[in-house]
Amino acid sequence: MHDADEQYEHFERDESAPVDMLAALFEARGWSYELDGEDEITAEYKGSWTSYQIRAIWREEDNALQLILLPDVTVPSDKRDAIYKALGLINEQLWLGHFDMWSANGILLFRHGSLMPSNGLLGVDHAQTIIDVAIDECERFYPVFQFIIWGDKTPEEAITSALIETHGEA
Repeated sequence: MHDADEQYEHFERDESAPVDMLAALFEARGWSYELDGEDEITAEYKGSWTSYQIRAIWREEDNALQLILLPDVTVPSDKRDAIYKALGLINEQLWLGHFDMWSANGILLFRHGSLMPSNGLLGVDHAQTIIDVAIDECERFYPVFQFIIWGDKTPEEAITSALIETHGEA
């Protein structure tokens, strides 16, 4: 995961309404964020490849929290078929969440839905986990999309190139 979790141990409450908990987490991490009513929050995160817009939407009637990460990627129309194939190959490897592309405008996104307990509260550990997993997956697969869009690689070539594991130190 990202930052050391020790700095978040001193939240006022271990559980809060989902948007309130995410606001506290974003504030603790020093990220800029904006509340969009009582049920939506948007934050910005600067990753190693690009900046991400993080959007969380709380649906009280369903007791569900939807998290959307938007890397700064818009897929040109001539690359969308290759990206759709890559999304299928990538999503096979994910345990939580999935990548998607909005068909109307080619915007790439990562989406994850979480059901909350019956009390509708989000715990600090759960909040950290869903944010960190989403960012980690975006950072892990961002090069795949760039290899396809800018490097003219096939989805299979892009995934193989992007996911080369390095061992040891240079």
